Amino acid sequence: MSQLLTEFRRPELLQIVALTLRVTGAALLLATVAGVPIGALLGLVRFRGQRLVTLVLYTGMGLPPVVVGLFVYLSLSSSGPLGVLGWLFTPTAMIVAQAIIAFPLVAGLTMSAVAGVDRAVRQQVFALGASRWQSAWTVLLEARVGVTAAIVAAFGGIISEVGAVMLVGGNIEGQTRVLTTAIVLYTRQGEFALAMALGVVLIAVAFGANVLLLRLQGRLRDQ
Repeated sequence: MSQLLTEFRRPELLQIVALTLRVTGAALLLATVAGVPIGALLGLVRFRGQRLVTLVLYTGMGLPPVVVGLFVYLSLSSSGPLGVLGWLFTPTAMIVAQAIIAFPLVAGLTMSAVAGVDRAVRQQVFALGASRWQSAWTVLLEARVGVTAAIVAAFGGIISEVGAVMLVGGNIEGQTRVLTTAIVLYTRQGEFALAMALGVVLIAVAFGANVLLLRLQGRLRDQ
């Protein structure tokens, strides 16, 4: 126990935690900004080929993160179409990979939440003279608890992810080393006390962030 407490005092621990929050936060923000509107649109509008789009989205929700990491790696490598950007083995590449992983979760669960809103709500809003955009916004507000749950699920999915960020970030000390990749590294090196300390921090960070999101969800439910 004393050795575990000693590991918490390591100076690199704070840097690893900060980078983890930075990468995961940026990826979640991107996925939310793109996923919520698209998911809401898919839940509101009926169009030809919607079943196929829904199937693709649901498939993306179960896509192995390491496959996403491989796709991003090949795209950002020197011989890839986006190699000129020079993002490979940087936090930016990790953000891109995690945003791709989180997007189907946010969009798919938002779509389900919006589609589950009673149609009578839309009819009532239309009867009051609301426009299509006003009606869509009202439905989205009705589904706000489900939308928050989608964001919570996406956060949990990416903060605990290791395969994709390891591939595109390279686990470089002081540059791209996050909590999950550091745990893998130190476990392989036999530094189990440090790996355990990082594991405890990862659980604490995930728990704290989810508490905040669920508190927000509770406030939205009461509104």
